[in-house]
Order: sequence, then C-alpha cells, then structure tokens
Amino acid sequence: MGDNKGSVDIQTMDPIDAAASDTESGKESDGVRRSRSQIVLKKSLGLHNGVAIIVGIIIGSGIFVSPKGVLQEVGSVGGSLLIWAMCGLISLVGAMCYAELGTAIPKSGADYAYIKEAFGPLPAFLYLWVALVVIMPTGNAVTALTFSYYVLQPGFPNCDPPSTAVSLLAALAILLLTFINCWNVKWATRVQDVFTVAKVLALIMIIIIGFIQIGRGKYEHFINAFEGTTTNPGSMALAFYSGLFSYAGW
Repeated sequence: MGDNKGSVDIQTMDPIDAAASDTESGKESDGVRRSRSQIVLKKSLGLHNGVAIIVGIIIGSGIFVSPKGVLQEVGSVGGSLLIWAMCGLISLVGAMCYAELGTAIPKSGADYAYIKEAFGPLPAFLYLWVALVVIMPTGNAVTALTFSYYVLQPGFPNCDPPSTAVSLLAALAILLLTFINCWNVKWATRVQDVFTVAKVLALIMIIIIGFIQIGRGKYEHFINAFEGTTTNPGSMALAFYSGLFSYAGW
C-alpha cells in the first residue's frame, strides 16, 4: 500500500523484508526508520511489552464480570464450575486451531488474513467491517462500563451507581485510552504493562483468598453443589456465553 506525497513513498512491508531493511544504513526519526528506498515503522515493542500485550489480551477484564452471570444462569456452584471447565476446553481447542493457522499462514491480520486466504477478499472484507463496527466496539464498551462501575461503586455503598455517571466515566476512559494509543506507542505500552500486572495480581489475590476461606472451613457451597442446577436451554446458553466471553482472549 503506497501513499505518494512529493518524492516520498510510504509502504507496508513483509516482516522478513522489514527485518532485512533494518540492516541497511539509514536514519531514524520518532517511530520511523528510513532505509535506502522505503520508509517503514520502527520496531518499538520489546519482548516484555509483547508478552504484556498477549497476557493482557488473554486475561480479559471479562473475568471480573462473567462469574456472576454464569452462577446466576446455572443456579448452582457445581453447575457453574462445570460450565467454566467446558468453556475452557472449547477455548483450548480454539487456541490450538489458531496456533496452527498462525504457523500455516504467517501473515499479519489474524482472522482477516485467514479468511482472505481461505475464502477470498470479499468475506474477509465483510468480516473486517463487522469487527470494526460491531465486535470490537461492543467489547470495549462492556470493558469500559465494567471499569467505571467498579470505580464508582465505593461511592455508592447502599445502591448502584447512577447509570449516567457510569456511562460518562466509561466514555472518558475510552477516549483517554484512544488518545494514548494514537499519540505515542511507548505510552500505550506502559499503560498496557501496568494494567496487565494489575489484572494478574488481582486474579492471584482472588485465588489466594479463596483457598484461605476454604482452609477456614467455609466450603458449605460445595455441599450438594449441583442442587438447583437449571435445565433451561436458554439459561445454559447464556451461561456458556458469559464463560466464553472471559475466555475470548485466545
């Protein structure tokens, strides 16, 4: 893809070609590496940043929301644990399929690249637009609303926070993160690193507290764990949806 402005040709490059061009002599500016014939984006992410991004995506914020929905829809602790195990198995199969696709089709673009390779440009283009207009925005909206609800909850101990305040804070969070990602790559990686560490520490804390409570003898919910399990297909489907939403990072 090229955009001619004066005598400068800005092109995207294959990762192998880009790596080769990095060995050529050139000048670096902020975020851009100039080679003899092309201008490509300078590599700004290190190993630590890459791992933080991957872990942060895998451990989605949905994990702090979905457990309540799974338990409410299933109706029992044992049933909810079974749903979580089945969702994990489904996600494991999906992750293995994506790992195979990534090694078989080494192109950038993930779903878009795989659909284009298998079915052609039109289905890939339609998927891309659906992802940009529906899938990604709704996922970001759910995450932002959850974040704002948790932030405001301590200020309203006896009731739920006002929906208007939750929506406004969620919108501000999305705008702030969008600005950071557009303005500076290093700022975005720092924010990603901080949130990844925070999510991992929060999960570790929850797990440790759970084991401590079991050690204190508070395991009454595991007695007759499957009592009250629903048999309604609609409720089971909603429980699966809530569980898979948390596993969506694969």
